[in-house]
Amino acid sequence: MTGHADGPRDRRPAEGPRGRLLARSARHRDTPPGPGYKWVALSNTTLGVLIATMDASIVIISLPAIFRGIGLDPLAAGNIGYLLWMILGYLLVSAVLVVVLGRLGDMFGRVRIYNLGFLVFACASVALSLDPFRAGAGALWLILWRIVQAFGGSMLTANSAAILTDAFPARQRGMALGINQITALAGQFLGLLAGGLLAAVDWRAVFWVSVPVSVTGTVWSYLSLRETAAGARGRIDWLGNFTFATGAGILLAGITYGIQPYGGHPTGWTNPWVLAGLIGGVGLLLTFCVVETRVAEPMFRLSLFRVRAFAAGNLAALLTAIARGGLQFMLIIWLQGIWLPLHGYDFEDTPLWAGIFMLPLTLGFLIAGPVSGYLSDRFGARPFSTAGLLVVAGSFLGLLALPVNFAYGLFAGLLFLNGLGQGMFSAPNTSSVMGSVPARYRGVASGMRSTFQNSGTALSIGVFFSLMVSGLASSLPATLSSGLQAHGVSEGTAHEVASLPPVSTLFATFLGDNPIAHLLGAGGGPDHLTAAQRATLTGHTFFPRLVSGPFHHGLTIVFCVAAGMALVSALASALRGGHEPAGDDTPKGSYPAYARKG
Repeated sequence: MTGHADGPRDRRPAEGPRGRLLARSARHRDTPPGPGYKWVALSNTTLGVLIATMDASIVIISLPAIFRGIGLDPLAAGNIGYLLWMILGYLLVSAVLVVVLGRLGDMFGRVRIYNLGFLVFACASVALSLDPFRAGAGALWLILWRIVQAFGGSMLTANSAAILTDAFPARQRGMALGINQITALAGQFLGLLAGGLLAAVDWRAVFWVSVPVSVTGTVWSYLSLRETAAGARGRIDWLGNFTFATGAGILLAGITYGIQPYGGHPTGWTNPWVLAGLIGGVGLLLTFCVVETRVAEPMFRLSLFRVRAFAAGNLAALLTAIARGGLQFMLIIWLQGIWLPLHGYDFEDTPLWAGIFMLPLTLGFLIAGPVSGYLSDRFGARPFSTAGLLVVAGSFLGLLALPVNFAYGLFAGLLFLNGLGQGMFSAPNTSSVMGSVPARYRGVASGMRSTFQNSGTALSIGVFFSLMVSGLASSLPATLSSGLQAHGVSEGTAHEVASLPPVSTLFATFLGDNPIAHLLGAGGGPDHLTAAQRATLTGHTFFPRLVSGPFHHGLTIVFCVAAGMALVSALASALRGGHEPAGDDTPKGSYPAYARKG
Protein backbone atom coordinates (compact mmCIF):
# COMPACT_ATOMS: atom_id res chain seq x y z
CA MET A 1 0.00 0.00 0.00
CA THR A 2 1.15 3.52 -0.72
CA GLY A 3 -0.55 5.12 2.25
CA HIS A 4 -2.84 4.66 5.23
CA ALA A 5 -6.41 5.77 5.59
CA ASP A 6 -5.48 8.29 8.25
CA GLY A 7 -1.87 8.93 7.23
CA PRO A 8 -0.20 11.14 4.67
CA ARG A 9 -0.27 10.16 1.03
CA ASP A 10 2.92 9.36 -0.79
CA ARG A 11 3.47 12.50 -2.93
CA ARG A 12 6.71 11.38 -4.56
CA PRO A 13 6.70 12.20 -8.26
CA ALA A 14 6.43 9.37 -10.74
CA GLU A 15 9.56 7.98 -12.35
CA GLY A 16 10.56 9.10 -15.84
CA PRO A 17 11.38 12.43 -17.49
CA ARG A 18 8.20 14.15 -16.26
CA GLY A 19 8.85 12.95 -12.73
CA ARG A 20 12.43 14.21 -12.78
CA LEU A 21 11.26 17.60 -14.11
CA LEU A 22 8.66 17.87 -11.33
CA ALA A 23 11.27 16.89 -8.77
CA ARG A 24 13.70 19.58 -9.99
CA SER A 25 10.86 22.12 -9.96
CA ALA A 26 9.92 21.16 -6.41
CA ARG A 27 13.54 21.41 -5.23
CA HIS A 28 13.85 24.84 -6.90
CA ARG A 29 10.65 26.00 -5.22
CA ASP A 30 11.50 24.66 -1.78
CA THR A 31 15.16 25.78 -1.66
CA PRO A 32 15.52 29.15 0.09
CA PRO A 33 16.78 31.87 -2.25
CA GLY A 34 20.47 32.72 -1.93
CA PRO A 35 21.92 36.10 -0.96
CA GLY A 36 22.14 37.15 -4.60
CA TYR A 37 18.44 36.56 -5.29
CA LYS A 38 17.46 40.10 -4.31
CA TRP A 39 19.58 41.49 -7.16
CA VAL A 40 17.97 39.09 -9.62
CA ALA A 41 14.55 40.26 -8.42
CA LEU A 42 15.61 43.91 -8.72
CA SER A 43 16.97 43.58 -12.25
CA ASN A 44 13.98 41.59 -13.53
CA THR A 45 11.29 43.77 -11.98
CA THR A 46 13.11 46.91 -13.13
CA LEU A 47 13.05 45.57 -16.68
CA GLY A 48 9.34 44.81 -16.27
CA VAL A 49 8.29 48.25 -15.08
CA LEU A 50 10.57 49.93 -17.64
CA ILE A 51 8.94 48.25 -20.63
CA ALA A 52 5.43 48.68 -19.13
CA THR A 53 5.83 52.42 -18.55
CA MET A 54 7.71 53.04 -21.79
CA ASP A 55 4.82 51.53 -23.72
CA ALA A 56 2.43 53.81 -21.86
CA SER A 57 4.08 56.84 -23.50
CA ILE A 58 5.85 55.49 -26.59
CA VAL A 59 2.80 55.97 -28.82
CA ILE A 60 2.36 59.64 -27.85
CA ILE A 61 5.23 60.84 -30.01
CA SER A 62 4.72 58.21 -32.70
CA LEU A 63 0.96 58.69 -33.22
CA PRO A 64 1.37 60.67 -36.47
CA ALA A 65 3.45 57.86 -38.01
CA ILE A 66 1.07 55.19 -36.67
CA PHE A 67 -2.04 56.81 -38.10
CA ARG A 68 -0.33 57.57 -41.40
CA GLY A 69 0.73 53.91 -41.50
CA ILE A 70 -2.85 52.68 -41.19
CA GLY A 71 -4.19 55.40 -43.49
CA LEU A 72 -6.15 57.45 -40.93
CA ASP A 73 -6.11 61.20 -40.32
CA PRO A 74 -6.26 61.47 -36.52
CA LEU A 75 -7.46 65.09 -36.66
CA ALA A 76 -10.33 64.51 -39.08
CA ALA A 77 -13.85 64.84 -37.72
CA GLY A 78 -14.76 61.79 -35.67
CA ASN A 79 -11.19 60.48 -35.46
CA ILE A 80 -10.05 62.42 -32.38
CA GLY A 81 -11.69 59.68 -30.31
CA TYR A 82 -9.30 57.11 -31.83
CA LEU A 83 -6.37 59.36 -30.94
CA LEU A 84 -7.48 59.84 -27.35
CA TRP A 85 -8.19 56.16 -26.74
CA MET A 86 -4.79 55.16 -28.11
CA ILE A 87 -3.27 57.22 -25.30
CA LEU A 88 -5.86 56.94 -22.55
CA GLY A 89 -6.99 53.33 -23.05
CA TYR A 90 -3.66 52.06 -21.72
CA LEU A 91 -3.70 54.50 -18.80
CA LEU A 92 -7.32 53.76 -17.94
CA VAL A 93 -6.78 50.00 -17.74
CA SER A 94 -3.60 50.52 -15.71
CA ALA A 95 -5.43 52.76 -13.25
CA VAL A 96 -8.41 50.42 -12.84
CA LEU A 97 -6.80 46.98 -12.67
CA VAL A 98 -3.58 47.33 -10.68
CA VAL A 99 -5.25 47.07 -7.28
CA VAL A 100 -7.22 44.00 -8.36
CA LEU A 101 -4.08 42.33 -9.68
CA GLY A 102 -2.15 43.27 -6.55
CA ARG A 103 -4.81 41.55 -4.46
CA LEU A 104 -4.62 38.46 -6.69
CA GLY A 105 -0.85 38.49 -6.14
CA ASP A 106 -1.42 38.40 -2.37
CA MET A 107 -3.79 35.47 -2.79
CA PHE A 108 -2.14 33.31 -5.44
CA GLY A 109 1.50 34.41 -5.41
CA ARG A 110 3.06 37.70 -6.47
CA VAL A 111 5.65 36.07 -8.70
CA ARG A 112 3.00 33.92 -10.38
CA ILE A 113 0.88 36.95 -11.34
CA TYR A 114 3.97 38.94 -12.31
CA ASN A 115 5.25 36.17 -14.60
CA LEU A 116 1.83 35.86 -16.24
CA GLY A 117 1.91 39.62 -16.82
CA PHE A 118 5.15 39.36 -18.78
CA LEU A 119 3.62 36.62 -20.94
CA VAL A 120 0.44 38.61 -21.66
CA PHE A 121 2.49 41.71 -22.42
CA ALA A 122 4.69 39.80 -24.88
CA CYS A 123 1.69 38.32 -26.74
CA ALA A 124 -0.01 41.73 -27.01
CA SER A 125 3.20 43.34 -28.30
CA VAL A 126 3.38 40.77 -31.11
CA ALA A 127 -0.29 41.34 -32.01
CA LEU A 128 0.16 45.13 -32.10
CA SER A 129 3.05 44.89 -34.54
CA LEU A 130 0.99 42.67 -36.87
CA ASP A 131 -2.05 44.95 -37.30
CA PRO A 132 -3.70 43.56 -40.48
CA PHE A 133 -6.29 46.32 -40.95
CA ARG A 134 -6.40 49.91 -42.14
CA ALA A 135 -8.31 53.08 -41.29
CA GLY A 136 -10.85 52.79 -38.47
CA ALA A 137 -10.58 49.01 -38.21
CA GLY A 138 -6.80 49.28 -37.89
CA ALA A 139 -7.17 51.88 -35.14
CA LEU A 140 -9.63 49.67 -33.25
CA TRP A 141 -7.22 46.71 -33.51
CA LEU A 142 -4.47 48.83 -31.99
CA ILE A 143 -6.71 50.21 -29.23
CA LEU A 144 -8.00 46.76 -28.22
CA TRP A 145 -4.54 45.17 -28.14
CA ARG A 146 -3.20 48.18 -26.28
CA ILE A 147 -5.81 47.40 -23.63
CA VAL A 148 -4.62 43.78 -23.49
CA GLN A 149 -1.03 45.02 -23.27
CA ALA A 150 -2.03 47.33 -20.42
CA PHE A 151 -3.55 44.34 -18.63
CA GLY A 152 -0.18 42.57 -18.77
CA GLY A 153 1.65 45.74 -17.81
CA SER A 154 -0.65 46.15 -14.80
CA MET A 155 0.30 42.67 -13.60
CA LEU A 156 3.94 43.76 -13.73
CA THR A 157 3.57 47.12 -12.00
CA ALA A 158 1.07 45.89 -9.41
CA ASN A 159 3.41 43.22 -8.05
CA SER A 160 6.94 44.47 -8.71
CA ALA A 161 7.16 46.65 -5.59
CA ALA A 162 5.76 43.84 -3.43
CA ILE A 163 8.30 41.35 -4.84
CA LEU A 164 11.13 43.76 -4.03
CA THR A 165 9.79 44.51 -0.57
CA ASP A 166 9.75 40.77 0.12
CA ALA A 167 13.24 40.22 -1.32
CA PHE A 168 15.17 43.08 0.28
CA PRO A 169 15.87 43.69 3.96
CA ALA A 170 14.53 46.93 5.43
CA ARG A 171 17.96 48.59 5.41
CA GLN A 172 18.19 48.26 1.59
CA ARG A 173 14.53 48.50 0.67
CA GLY A 174 14.54 52.24 -0.10
CA MET A 175 17.44 51.86 -2.52
CA ALA A 176 15.79 48.93 -4.34
CA LEU A 177 12.37 50.55 -4.56
CA GLY A 178 14.05 53.82 -5.57
CA ILE A 179 15.75 52.20 -8.55
CA ASN A 180 12.52 50.45 -9.50
CA GLN A 181 10.32 53.52 -9.10
CA ILE A 182 12.63 55.95 -10.87
CA THR A 183 13.04 53.49 -13.72
CA ALA A 184 9.26 53.42 -14.03
CA LEU A 185 9.02 57.20 -14.09
CA ALA A 186 12.00 57.59 -16.42
CA GLY A 187 10.37 55.03 -18.71
CA GLN A 188 7.54 57.49 -19.34
CA PHE A 189 9.99 60.03 -20.74
CA LEU A 190 12.31 57.53 -22.43
CA GLY A 191 9.21 56.29 -24.25
CA LEU A 192 8.85 59.74 -25.83
CA LEU A 193 12.41 59.60 -27.16
CA ALA A 194 12.13 55.96 -28.30
CA GLY A 195 8.81 56.67 -30.03
CA GLY A 196 10.34 59.52 -32.02
CA LEU A 197 13.37 57.47 -33.07
CA LEU A 198 11.46 54.33 -33.99
CA ALA A 199 8.61 56.08 -35.78
CA ALA A 200 11.21 57.58 -38.13
CA VAL A 201 12.14 54.01 -39.13
CA ASP A 202 8.70 52.39 -39.37
CA TRP A 203 5.50 52.78 -37.38
CA ARG A 204 5.45 49.06 -36.59
CA ALA A 205 8.91 49.38 -35.03
CA VAL A 206 7.23 51.26 -32.17
CA PHE A 207 5.66 47.93 -31.19
CA TRP A 208 8.46 45.65 -32.41
CA VAL A 209 10.83 47.00 -29.77
CA SER A 210 8.64 45.54 -27.00
CA VAL A 211 8.67 42.02 -28.45
CA PRO A 212 12.27 40.89 -27.75
CA VAL A 213 12.34 42.69 -24.39
CA SER A 214 9.06 41.18 -23.19
CA VAL A 215 9.89 37.68 -24.50
CA THR A 216 13.32 37.78 -22.81
CA GLY A 217 11.74 39.08 -19.61
CA THR A 218 9.10 36.35 -19.69
CA VAL A 219 11.63 33.53 -19.99
CA TRP A 220 13.94 35.10 -17.44
CA SER A 221 11.21 35.70 -14.86
CA TYR A 222 9.86 32.15 -15.11
CA LEU A 223 13.37 30.72 -14.68
CA SER A 224 14.69 33.00 -11.94
CA LEU A 225 11.98 34.53 -9.76
CA ARG A 226 10.80 32.70 -6.64
CA GLU A 227 7.90 33.06 -4.26
CA THR A 228 9.47 34.32 -1.03
CA ALA A 229 6.16 35.01 0.75
CA ALA A 230 3.33 32.55 1.26
CA GLY A 231 0.14 33.46 -0.55
CA ALA A 232 -2.91 34.01 1.64
CA ARG A 233 -5.75 32.19 -0.08
CA GLY A 234 -9.14 33.79 0.24
CA ARG A 235 -12.30 34.68 -1.60
CA ILE A 236 -12.39 37.18 -4.44
CA ASP A 237 -14.36 40.32 -3.66
CA TRP A 238 -16.56 40.23 -6.76
CA LEU A 239 -18.85 43.11 -5.78
CA GLY A 240 -15.90 45.30 -4.83
CA ASN A 241 -14.12 44.46 -8.08
CA PHE A 242 -17.21 45.29 -10.12
CA THR A 243 -18.04 48.60 -8.44
CA PHE A 244 -14.43 49.79 -8.48
CA ALA A 245 -13.62 48.80 -12.06
CA THR A 246 -16.93 50.09 -13.41
CA GLY A 247 -16.88 53.31 -11.38
CA ALA A 248 -13.25 54.18 -12.17
CA GLY A 249 -13.70 53.22 -15.82
CA ILE A 250 -16.83 55.36 -16.27
CA LEU A 251 -15.25 58.30 -14.45
CA LEU A 252 -12.05 58.25 -16.51
CA ALA A 253 -14.01 57.72 -19.73
CA GLY A 254 -16.14 60.76 -18.85
CA ILE A 255 -12.99 62.81 -18.34
CA THR A 256 -11.68 61.57 -21.69
CA TYR A 257 -14.77 62.77 -23.55
CA GLY A 258 -14.85 65.97 -21.50
CA ILE A 259 -11.74 67.09 -23.39
CA GLN A 260 -13.55 66.94 -26.73
CA PRO A 261 -15.73 69.84 -27.96
CA TYR A 262 -19.49 69.66 -27.61
CA GLY A 263 -22.36 71.82 -28.84
CA GLY A 264 -20.27 74.85 -29.78
CA HIS A 265 -18.28 74.73 -26.54
CA PRO A 266 -14.50 74.21 -26.65
CA THR A 267 -14.78 71.30 -24.17
CA GLY A 268 -17.44 68.70 -23.47
CA TRP A 269 -18.03 69.23 -19.75
CA THR A 270 -21.64 70.28 -20.45
CA ASN A 271 -22.34 67.10 -22.43
CA PRO A 272 -25.09 65.17 -20.59
CA TRP A 273 -23.28 61.88 -21.20
CA VAL A 274 -20.07 63.29 -19.76
CA LEU A 275 -21.93 64.62 -16.70
CA ALA A 276 -23.69 61.26 -16.30
CA GLY A 277 -20.32 59.49 -16.49
CA LEU A 278 -18.75 61.77 -13.90
CA ILE A 279 -21.68 61.57 -11.48
CA GLY A 280 -22.24 57.84 -12.05
CA GLY A 281 -18.53 57.07 -11.68
CA VAL A 282 -18.24 58.97 -8.41
CA GLY A 283 -21.44 57.31 -7.17
CA LEU A 284 -20.12 53.83 -7.93
CA LEU A 285 -16.80 54.61 -6.23
CA LEU A 286 -18.66 55.77 -3.11
CA THR A 287 -20.67 52.53 -3.25
CA PHE A 288 -17.37 50.66 -3.54
CA CYS A 289 -16.10 52.32 -0.36
CA VAL A 290 -19.22 51.21 1.50
CA VAL A 291 -18.93 47.68 0.11
CA GLU A 292 -15.30 47.40 1.19
CA THR A 293 -16.22 48.11 4.81
CA ARG A 294 -18.82 45.32 4.81
CA VAL A 295 -17.05 42.34 3.21
CA ALA A 296 -14.78 39.98 5.09
CA GLU A 297 -11.97 39.97 2.50
CA PRO A 298 -12.00 43.31 0.64
CA MET A 299 -9.87 43.85 -2.42
CA PHE A 300 -9.14 47.49 -1.53
CA ARG A 301 -8.17 47.39 2.13
CA LEU A 302 -9.43 50.77 3.31
CA SER A 303 -8.18 50.04 6.81
CA LEU A 304 -4.64 50.60 5.52
CA PHE A 305 -5.47 54.30 5.37
CA ARG A 306 -5.35 54.26 9.16
CA VAL A 307 -1.58 54.07 8.64
CA ARG A 308 -0.61 57.71 8.37
CA ALA A 309 2.48 57.08 6.24
CA PHE A 310 0.39 55.03 3.81
CA ALA A 311 -2.43 57.59 3.54
CA ALA A 312 -0.17 60.66 3.30
CA GLY A 313 2.21 58.96 0.86
CA ASN A 314 -0.58 57.96 -1.50
CA LEU A 315 -2.19 61.41 -1.40
CA ALA A 316 1.16 62.99 -2.21
CA ALA A 317 1.74 60.44 -4.99
CA LEU A 318 -1.67 61.15 -6.56
CA LEU A 319 -1.21 64.92 -6.66
CA THR A 320 2.38 64.61 -7.86
CA ALA A 321 1.31 62.23 -10.66
CA ILE A 322 -1.32 64.74 -11.81
CA ALA A 323 1.25 67.56 -11.81
CA ARG A 324 3.88 65.37 -13.54
CA GLY A 325 1.46 64.27 -16.26
CA GLY A 326 0.44 67.85 -16.90
CA LEU A 327 4.09 68.88 -17.14
CA GLN A 328 4.83 66.13 -19.65
CA PHE A 329 2.02 67.06 -22.03
CA MET A 330 2.47 70.82 -21.71
CA LEU A 331 6.20 70.58 -22.39
CA ILE A 332 5.54 68.53 -25.54
CA ILE A 333 3.06 71.12 -26.83
CA TRP A 334 5.31 74.04 -25.83
CA LEU A 335 8.34 72.58 -27.60
CA GLN A 336 6.60 71.12 -30.65
CA GLY A 337 4.14 73.91 -31.28
CA ILE A 338 6.19 77.01 -30.51
CA TRP A 339 9.83 76.80 -29.44
CA LEU A 340 11.23 74.30 -31.93
CA PRO A 341 9.53 75.85 -35.01
CA LEU A 342 10.74 79.29 -33.91
CA HIS A 343 14.26 77.87 -33.96
CA GLY A 344 13.99 76.50 -37.49
CA TYR A 345 12.80 72.92 -36.93
CA ASP A 346 10.22 71.49 -39.32
CA PHE A 347 6.92 70.57 -37.68
CA GLU A 348 7.37 66.98 -38.88
CA ASP A 349 10.68 66.72 -36.98
CA THR A 350 9.55 68.32 -33.73
CA PRO A 351 8.29 65.12 -31.99
CA LEU A 352 11.77 63.57 -32.04
CA TRP A 353 13.54 66.76 -30.98
CA ALA A 354 11.02 67.44 -28.23
CA GLY A 355 11.95 64.09 -26.70
CA ILE A 356 15.65 64.92 -26.98
CA PHE A 357 15.32 68.39 -25.46
CA MET A 358 13.38 66.94 -22.50
CA LEU A 359 16.23 64.60 -21.54
CA PRO A 360 17.40 66.80 -18.59
CA LEU A 361 14.14 65.87 -16.87
CA THR A 362 14.89 62.15 -17.21
CA LEU A 363 18.50 62.71 -16.17
CA GLY A 364 17.31 64.32 -12.95
CA PHE A 365 15.12 61.29 -12.25
CA LEU A 366 17.96 58.87 -12.78
CA ILE A 367 20.40 60.73 -10.57
CA ALA A 368 18.15 61.54 -7.62
CA GLY A 369 16.08 58.37 -7.42
CA PRO A 370 18.61 55.73 -6.33
CA VAL A 371 20.63 58.21 -4.24
CA SER A 372 17.62 59.49 -2.30
CA GLY A 373 16.32 55.94 -1.91
CA TYR A 374 19.64 54.84 -0.42
CA LEU A 375 19.85 57.84 1.93
CA SER A 376 16.22 57.48 3.01
CA ASP A 377 17.06 53.99 4.32
CA ARG A 378 19.39 55.71 6.80
CA PHE A 379 17.67 59.01 7.54
CA GLY A 380 13.98 58.38 6.85
CA ALA A 381 11.70 59.20 3.94
CA ARG A 382 10.09 62.41 5.15
CA PRO A 383 12.95 64.94 4.70
CA PHE A 384 13.80 63.74 1.20
CA SER A 385 10.26 63.42 -0.14
CA THR A 386 9.15 66.75 1.32
CA ALA A 387 12.24 68.64 0.12
CA GLY A 388 11.88 67.03 -3.31
CA LEU A 389 8.32 68.28 -3.68
CA LEU A 390 9.36 71.80 -2.68
CA VAL A 391 12.01 71.66 -5.42
CA VAL A 392 9.32 70.51 -7.87
CA ALA A 393 7.05 73.42 -6.89
CA GLY A 394 9.95 75.85 -7.29
CA SER A 395 10.74 74.51 -10.75
CA PHE A 396 7.11 74.95 -11.82
CA LEU A 397 7.25 78.59 -10.70
CA GLY A 398 10.53 78.98 -12.58
CA LEU A 399 8.96 77.60 -15.77
CA LEU A 400 6.05 79.96 -15.24
CA ALA A 401 8.44 82.91 -15.23
CA LEU A 402 10.10 81.92 -18.53
CA PRO A 403 9.09 83.68 -21.74
CA VAL A 404 7.53 81.48 -24.39
CA ASN A 405 10.67 81.81 -26.55
CA PHE A 406 13.15 80.97 -23.80
CA ALA A 407 16.90 80.44 -23.61
CA TYR A 408 17.39 76.67 -23.61
CA GLY A 409 20.10 76.59 -20.91
CA LEU A 410 17.75 78.04 -18.28
CA PHE A 411 14.89 75.82 -19.47
CA ALA A 412 17.09 72.71 -19.27
CA GLY A 413 18.23 73.69 -15.76
CA LEU A 414 14.62 73.99 -14.58
CA LEU A 415 13.76 70.62 -16.14
CA PHE A 416 16.76 69.07 -14.41
CA LEU A 417 15.64 70.54 -11.06
CA ASN A 418 12.14 69.19 -11.62
CA GLY A 419 13.55 65.74 -12.33
CA LEU A 420 15.77 65.90 -9.26
CA GLY A 421 12.82 66.91 -7.09
CA GLN A 422 10.61 64.14 -8.41
CA GLY A 423 13.41 61.63 -7.92
CA MET A 424 13.96 62.84 -4.35
CA PHE A 425 10.25 62.35 -3.67
CA SER A 426 9.34 59.18 -5.52
CA ALA A 427 11.87 56.67 -4.20
CA PRO A 428 11.59 57.50 -0.47
CA ASN A 429 7.82 57.85 -0.76
CA THR A 430 7.45 54.41 -2.33
CA SER A 431 9.69 52.88 0.33
CA SER A 432 7.69 54.60 3.07
CA VAL A 433 4.34 53.47 1.68
CA MET A 434 5.41 49.87 1.08
CA GLY A 435 7.30 49.57 4.36
CA SER A 436 4.37 50.84 6.43
CA VAL A 437 2.00 47.92 5.78
CA PRO A 438 1.99 44.34 7.07
CA ALA A 439 3.83 41.90 4.81
CA ARG A 440 0.71 39.95 3.81
CA TYR A 441 -0.85 43.14 2.38
CA ARG A 442 2.11 44.26 0.30
CA GLY A 443 0.59 43.07 -2.97
CA VAL A 444 -2.65 44.96 -2.49
CA ALA A 445 -0.73 47.96 -1.08
CA SER A 446 1.45 47.99 -4.20
CA GLY A 447 -1.67 47.84 -6.35
CA MET A 448 -3.29 50.69 -4.41
CA ARG A 449 -0.14 52.79 -4.76
CA SER A 450 -0.02 52.14 -8.50
CA THR A 451 -3.73 52.93 -8.78
CA PHE A 452 -3.23 56.39 -7.32
CA GLN A 453 -0.18 57.01 -9.51
CA ASN A 454 -1.79 55.77 -12.74
CA SER A 455 -5.08 57.51 -11.98
CA GLY A 456 -3.15 60.74 -11.48
CA THR A 457 -1.54 60.40 -14.90
CA ALA A 458 -4.92 59.75 -16.55
CA LEU A 459 -6.57 62.59 -14.63
CA SER A 460 -3.78 64.97 -15.59
CA ILE A 461 -4.69 64.70 -19.27
CA GLY A 462 -8.29 65.70 -18.59
CA VAL A 463 -7.39 68.39 -16.06
CA PHE A 464 -4.55 70.11 -17.89
CA PHE A 465 -5.87 69.76 -21.42
CA SER A 466 -9.14 71.32 -20.21
CA LEU A 467 -7.27 74.13 -18.47
CA MET A 468 -5.17 74.78 -21.56
CA VAL A 469 -8.16 74.62 -23.94
CA SER A 470 -10.09 77.03 -21.70
CA GLY A 471 -7.13 79.40 -21.69
CA LEU A 472 -6.79 79.23 -25.47
CA ALA A 473 -10.55 79.58 -26.09
CA SER A 474 -10.62 82.99 -24.42
CA SER A 475 -8.09 84.63 -26.75
CA LEU A 476 -7.02 82.31 -29.60
CA PRO A 477 -10.04 82.76 -31.96
CA ALA A 478 -9.70 86.56 -32.20
CA THR A 479 -5.91 86.37 -32.45
CA LEU A 480 -6.06 83.67 -35.13
CA SER A 481 -8.72 85.46 -37.18
CA SER A 482 -6.92 88.82 -37.23
CA GLY A 483 -3.55 87.19 -37.93
CA LEU A 484 -4.90 85.23 -40.91
CA GLN A 485 -6.66 88.26 -42.39
CA ALA A 486 -3.47 90.31 -42.07
CA HIS A 487 -1.77 87.81 -44.39
CA GLY A 488 -4.37 87.66 -47.15
CA VAL A 489 -6.93 85.12 -45.92
CA SER A 490 -10.50 86.25 -46.56
CA GLU A 491 -12.59 87.36 -43.62
CA GLY A 492 -15.07 84.48 -44.03
CA THR A 493 -12.39 81.79 -44.15
CA ALA A 494 -10.47 83.41 -41.29
CA HIS A 495 -13.56 83.46 -39.08
CA GLU A 496 -14.39 79.87 -40.05
CA VAL A 497 -10.90 78.69 -39.19
CA ALA A 498 -10.86 80.67 -35.94
CA SER A 499 -14.19 79.15 -34.88
CA LEU A 500 -12.84 75.59 -35.07
CA PRO A 501 -12.33 73.97 -31.63
CA PRO A 502 -9.04 74.97 -29.95
CA VAL A 503 -8.50 71.29 -29.18
CA SER A 504 -7.78 70.76 -32.90
CA THR A 505 -5.00 73.34 -32.74
CA LEU A 506 -3.70 71.78 -29.55
CA PHE A 507 -3.67 68.26 -30.96
CA ALA A 508 -2.07 69.44 -34.20
CA THR A 509 0.90 70.83 -32.28
CA PHE A 510 0.92 67.74 -30.08
CA LEU A 511 1.20 65.51 -33.16
CA GLY A 512 3.87 67.56 -34.90
CA ASP A 513 1.56 68.76 -37.70
CA ASN A 514 1.59 72.32 -38.97
CA PRO A 515 -1.57 73.69 -37.28
CA ILE A 516 -2.18 76.44 -39.83
CA ALA A 517 -1.93 74.04 -42.77
CA HIS A 518 -4.36 71.73 -40.99
CA LEU A 519 -6.78 74.50 -40.03
CA LEU A 520 -6.79 76.09 -43.47
CA GLY A 521 -7.53 72.68 -44.97
CA ALA A 522 -10.37 72.17 -42.51
CA GLY A 523 -11.67 75.66 -43.21
CA GLY A 524 -12.13 75.11 -46.94
CA GLY A 525 -8.77 75.79 -48.53
CA PRO A 526 -6.36 78.69 -48.87
CA ASP A 527 -8.65 81.01 -50.91
CA HIS A 528 -6.64 82.84 -53.56
CA LEU A 529 -3.45 83.22 -51.58
CA THR A 530 -0.26 84.04 -53.41
CA ALA A 531 2.67 81.68 -53.13
CA ALA A 532 4.45 84.11 -50.81
CA GLN A 533 1.41 84.43 -48.52
CA ARG A 534 0.95 80.67 -48.45
CA ALA A 535 4.63 80.17 -47.62
CA THR A 536 4.42 82.72 -44.80
CA LEU A 537 1.28 81.19 -43.26
CA THR A 538 2.60 77.63 -43.32
CA GLY A 539 6.20 78.50 -42.45
CA HIS A 540 8.08 77.87 -39.22
CA THR A 541 7.37 81.13 -37.45
CA PHE A 542 3.86 82.40 -38.29
CA PHE A 543 1.87 80.09 -36.04
CA PRO A 544 4.31 80.06 -33.08
CA ARG A 545 4.41 83.87 -32.96
CA LEU A 546 0.66 84.14 -33.43
CA VAL A 547 -0.21 81.67 -30.69
CA SER A 548 2.50 82.54 -28.18
CA GLY A 549 0.33 85.07 -26.31
CA PRO A 550 -2.79 82.87 -25.92
CA PHE A 551 -0.62 79.83 -25.21
CA HIS A 552 1.29 81.61 -22.45
CA HIS A 553 -2.04 82.59 -20.90
CA GLY A 554 -3.06 78.92 -20.78
CA LEU A 555 0.40 77.91 -19.62
CA THR A 556 0.16 80.33 -16.69
CA ILE A 557 -3.00 78.61 -15.49
CA VAL A 558 -1.52 75.14 -15.93
CA PHE A 559 1.75 75.77 -14.09
CA CYS A 560 0.05 77.68 -11.25
CA VAL A 561 -2.24 74.69 -10.65
CA ALA A 562 0.72 72.27 -10.91
CA ALA A 563 2.78 74.31 -8.42
CA GLY A 564 -0.18 74.38 -6.03
CA MET A 565 -0.55 70.60 -6.26
CA ALA A 566 3.16 70.14 -5.55
CA LEU A 567 2.92 72.35 -2.45
CA VAL A 568 -0.10 70.42 -1.13
CA SER A 569 1.81 67.19 -1.80
CA ALA A 570 4.77 68.56 0.17
CA LEU A 571 2.46 69.34 3.11
CA ALA A 572 1.00 65.81 3.00
CA SER A 573 4.50 64.35 2.86
CA ALA A 574 5.64 66.44 5.83
CA LEU A 575 2.68 65.22 7.89
CA ARG A 576 3.35 61.54 7.24
CA GLY A 577 5.34 61.15 10.49
CA GLY A 578 8.08 58.64 11.11
CA HIS A 579 7.17 54.99 11.21
CA GLU A 580 8.47 51.60 12.14
CA PRO A 581 8.09 49.28 9.14
CA ALA A 582 5.63 46.46 9.59
CA GLY A 583 7.24 43.06 9.98
CA ASP A 584 6.16 39.77 8.53
CA ASP A 585 4.70 38.75 11.86
CA THR A 586 2.41 41.74 12.29
CA PRO A 587 -0.73 40.29 13.84
CA LYS A 588 -3.99 40.58 12.02
CA GLY A 589 -5.77 43.84 12.70
CA SER A 590 -2.70 45.64 14.01
CA TYR A 591 -0.80 48.43 12.32
CA PRO A 592 2.71 49.82 12.54
CA ALA A 593 3.52 51.94 15.56
CA TYR A 594 4.63 55.48 14.87
CA ALA A 595 7.67 57.08 16.33
CA ARG A 596 8.02 60.85 16.32
CA LYS A 597 11.35 60.93 14.60
CA GLY A 598 12.77 62.70 11.56
